[in-house]
Amino acid sequence: MKIFYLNNPASGNKNGAKYFPLIIKELDNRNIEHEFAQTEFAGHGTEIIGNLDFEKFDGIAVSGGDGTLFETINGYFANKSSKRIPVGIIPIGRGNAFARDLGLVSDRWAESIEAISAGKTKKVDVGLFTTGGKKYYFINILGFGFVTDIAGTAYKLRMLGNLSYVLGVFYRTAALNAYDLKIEADGKILERENVFVEISNSRYTGRDFLMAPSAKLDDGLLDITLLNKLSRSKVLQCLPKIFKGTHIHMKEVETFQAKHIKIETGTPKLLTPDGQLMGSTPIEVECVPKAIEVFYKAGPLEKGKNHPM
Repeated sequence: MKIFYLNNPASGNKNGAKYFPLIIKELDNRNIEHEFAQTEFAGHGTEIIGNLDFEKFDGIAVSGGDGTLFETINGYFANKSSKRIPVGIIPIGRGNAFARDLGLVSDRWAESIEAISAGKTKKVDVGLFTTGGKKYYFINILGFGFVTDIAGTAYKLRMLGNLSYVLGVFYRTAALNAYDLKIEADGKILERENVFVEISNSRYTGRDFLMAPSAKLDDGLLDITLLNKLSRSKVLQCLPKIFKGTHIHMKEVETFQAKHIKIETGTPKLLTPDGQLMGSTPIEVECVPKAIEVFYKAGPLEKGKNHPM
């Protein structure tokens, strides 16, 4: 087996740089032939993977967080190689939500390389969205509204680690305002006063938020979560519930599934596809069924434990 290994040295507060030599050693120990590259700037991963000759490799391995995976996926679909190869995720970033649904976690990152070595793959869905006339792919989640406002504040305070999100929540709650939303999901139109929208391919977002408890990676559908107008105190009650997925039982929350979605908002809203801050509403989103193959941890998935694929 020969893989191309892409590493983001800045991921996970520079965990990428810390783990890079350890990952190389683990690849060697498992006799996995490899070439590698490290990203140097935002968007570099998309550029590297987009220009890669897939014919030379049996797979891609990427170490980083959800943002690094976002760049990899967009480079993958921009790549002109006729051969398609599976992608393996080595989760060492701050958020590894998609990897979690594959049974892969950061404190056991070596298991990700074991999964690549075993060669067990599965085809999963991806999301395709259009913003500003340009098309992009996401594999985990696409959100906007209050959740994006928090992410933007947390990014500015990222040197504070996990505390940045806590501060972001309180700061954005104080400035909370609902906005007009029009969403068309598989032909059904809803109009709401909305606080946030999340469109999920996988169950988790960030490190621990169980945003879409029923989402499956290969069902050909995206799971939509709407949080509609509510008081500031209710927002603070809602957020802890997302850790266990019980927010979906609140009367202000609506959940449903769709293949094709169109969204307009009263004012343009910044997007967070797979944790990135880019693009804005209006948007059009569709599920591309089983569009990419991924390496996964075979045991738990095959037994149906905790990973509803």
